[in-house]
Amino acid sequence: MTASSSGGNRLAHETSPYLLQHKDNPVDWWPWGPEALAEAARTRKPILLSIGYAACHWCHVMAHESFEDPATAQVMNELFVNIKVDREERPDIDQIYMTALHHLGEQGGWPLTMFLSPEGEPFWGGTYFPKTARYGRPAFVDVLREVARLFREEPDRIEHNRRALMHRLAARARPQGRIVLGEAQLDDISRRILAGMDSVNGGLQGAPKFPQSPIFEMLWRAGLRTGEKRYFHAIEYTLERLCAGGIYDHLGGGFSRYTVDERWLVPHFEKMLYDNGHLLQLLALAWQRSRNPLFRARAAETVAWLAREMTTPAGAFASSLDADSEGEEGKFYVWTADEIERVLGAEDAAFFARFYGVTPEGNFEGRTILNRLDAPPASADDEARLAALRAKLFAARARRVPPGLDDKVLADWNGLMIAALVRAGLVFQAPEWIARAAAAFRFVAESMTRGDRLGHSWREGHLLFPGLASDFAWMIRAALALYEATGDRPYLDRALAWQTALERHHADPETGGYYLTADDATGLIVRPHATIDDAVENHNAVAAENLVRLAILTGDESWRDRADRLFDGVIPLAAENLFGHAALLNALDFRLRAAEIVITGPDERAAPLLAAAALLPFLETVVVRSPDAEALPATHPAQAKLAAANRQTAAFVCVGQYCSLPVTEPAALLDTVQAMRGGEPIAFST
Repeated sequence: MTASSSGGNRLAHETSPYLLQHKDNPVDWWPWGPEALAEAARTRKPILLSIGYAACHWCHVMAHESFEDPATAQVMNELFVNIKVDREERPDIDQIYMTALHHLGEQGGWPLTMFLSPEGEPFWGGTYFPKTARYGRPAFVDVLREVARLFREEPDRIEHNRRALMHRLAARARPQGRIVLGEAQLDDISRRILAGMDSVNGGLQGAPKFPQSPIFEMLWRAGLRTGEKRYFHAIEYTLERLCAGGIYDHLGGGFSRYTVDERWLVPHFEKMLYDNGHLLQLLALAWQRSRNPLFRARAAETVAWLAREMTTPAGAFASSLDADSEGEEGKFYVWTADEIERVLGAEDAAFFARFYGVTPEGNFEGRTILNRLDAPPASADDEARLAALRAKLFAARARRVPPGLDDKVLADWNGLMIAALVRAGLVFQAPEWIARAAAAFRFVAESMTRGDRLGHSWREGHLLFPGLASDFAWMIRAALALYEATGDRPYLDRALAWQTALERHHADPETGGYYLTADDATGLIVRPHATIDDAVENHNAVAAENLVRLAILTGDESWRDRADRLFDGVIPLAAENLFGHAALLNALDFRLRAAEIVITGPDERAAPLLAAAALLPFLETVVVRSPDAEALPATHPAQAKLAAANRQTAAFVCVGQYCSLPVTEPAALLDTVQAMRGGEPIAFST
């Protein structure tokens, strides 16, 4: 859109729900774009950049305190050109200025409040500023006036900060020689992470507590790699506590983003699409090994929530649910004992209270966050009774004012959830989950593309284009997951087309990785090239695993060579902060240990072998369908064995350049995988 420079708030015609939350502020907000930067250049005013997202509680607090206050807005309008950004819609902008804040020695978070030169270059910033001085933070208006004074009267100080930050943002971290990581180093890192796990509450020690999915996956991979059950037990116990805690919505399903305490009890109540995709995949992995019915139940409840509350009419997935409703954090989700008794009656309410921690005094500002952290053992009859009572409370809760839905469709987050749904659908033998994933994939592939390129965000027919490397990486992962699950060649063709576009527009020849933004993206002071995991895994890590899978699924070893160039270039950048690069280390583990399961024979006869292969840990296997030897590249290590099999229905397990003898019994696949790796079989329930 083209914004007028005549003054006033310019957000009313945006499509981002977060920006629309601010369209009635008395602040003269601009959306990010050339018009806003031109206005700053014309007026020579500094820029106040405010970045947040629709489900962010402290973003709402700062909005209510300051951005909705006419007196504060008057100061902002007089002294600054004010720009609002949705970090989910523009993670590239967020990454640049969050990195700048870190260089200033500040801990990051949202809302992100940065002060920029009229050219968009940062010189100072922070996160949440209160309207009046408290929490050890200065009052926001005092900050505004002092920053504006320094900009006018002490430009040398501003220039010093600006120059230093721009130098750090533009500097390339150059590897000083080759860093070699192998299985021994991965084992050592995993042991150190395990030592930092909370043996009482699960998860990493301390508070606040986030479900650190890449780190949890790293520990799970260590269990697969070493056979040491302590790694599995740590993650299974963590999932049990997550599934029992207040971070989980026991009535409606789905997990909140994190808890402020160390017990997983008191969440920030926003529900993000990506967290639930991560946890759905972990629940499937844990159920594969333990057959714990809790994991299956939580997975099914989470998918039901996804279908009911997070699926758009076109079949794609929305981004998030807000933490607040009616201006209060968590109001939709919490209960008083009296409210529960009115719905259930005295006898049933007392029974329910024993299992869900309901007390007259509550556990959150006089109300109760439902949880089962301290629940007594429950029989099958108890669980059936509790399910009926939960249904009554859920129906009563549905009459409350719900939290706001951010219904924009993000390609990368959709790709994450699509892949998780496919993998969980295979594990739990739920074809309807895979069908749901395919519908979301179809929407992104048809409505969020131009040629072979993806956009990033879609809402109400408006596509934010071009997309980011993260969009390509996650949607390629989704395409490959669907291809392995269905054998439908168009998914592989789409993955190859997107990978080619990623190489053309995002490749960084210096590191072997990928820039977040495309080569033809405009309006940024630098091209973001961070390699650290954020709320989701870094795109370089996702791309690295994709490249290995592409090599296996296509037989084209140039993709594996491309993955190795990425590892060679990016691992040295990760060396100083390996824990922040957990996803990259997970991709490296996959590169070192991936087992390829080649299944030959007609689909109807091969179905039992395909089903057995789908139940193997998907973190370390790739399933290739090959009706006969001619379907494999001539150089494939299984080619001769398939030819010798003479169209027999069988599976061949290949690790590196070596393949097993034909496997005809589905139950023998797991043992064969372990034998090909030279290790002892890991016990998984059957």
